[in-house]
Amino acid sequence: MTPLSRRAFGTAALTALLAGCGGTGNGRSATVHPTGNRGGTPDTGDATPVVGSPRPLRRSVPVRLRIPAIGVDTPLLSLGLEPDGTVQVPPVTAHDQAGWYRYSPTPGQVGPSVVLGHVTVGSYGDGVFRHLDRLRTGETIDARLENGTQAQFAVTSTRTVAKAHFPADDVYGNVDRPELRLITCGGPRDDDGYRDNVIVFAALSATLR
Repeated sequence: MTPLSRRAFGTAALTALLAGCGGTGNGRSATVHPTGNRGGTPDTGDATPVVGSPRPLRRSVPVRLRIPAIGVDTPLLSLGLEPDGTVQVPPVTAHDQAGWYRYSPTPGQVGPSVVLGHVTVGSYGDGVFRHLDRLRTGETIDARLENGTQAQFAVTSTRTVAKAHFPADDVYGNVDRPELRLITCGGPRDDDGYRDNVIVFAALSATLR
């Protein structure tokens, strides 16, 4: 698959995706809850890092995401598009999960792989990406792929931006190496939901097998 194109998202789709963090419990206007072993470290078993600069990986669907620094350990849903062309968001449930946008590259392929998560899930409380804004440069994010490979990413930056000024080109524009984008809501909250988006940018740092 080629890197995610702007046409695949479009302005309306981006707006719907990025506004979906109000925590109202309707499945399309809220954002997600920490699951799995909070505070744990990824279980790599007998995995061996590939030496040298990591090469791009073949396409393989991501099935799990771990972020040790903020206690995230979540299965990954597959997210597509709604009938109206807007991007799906994970459902609002007590045991919520983050979701990978399946029209983006898989983690480790060249291009920006996109993962979405809620910051709150209505009456269920905090979301899986509740502490996303705490990630710092160099901290690791591990994506377990369906073929058994683990793509490990290092955070390059964490940004909080107003939804009205969302940097679509920076997030969804083509890049010449494997990168990862984690997106949730953040900042002040009013009757319309959260005003900002938290975006984590990361680059492939190692692959484990």
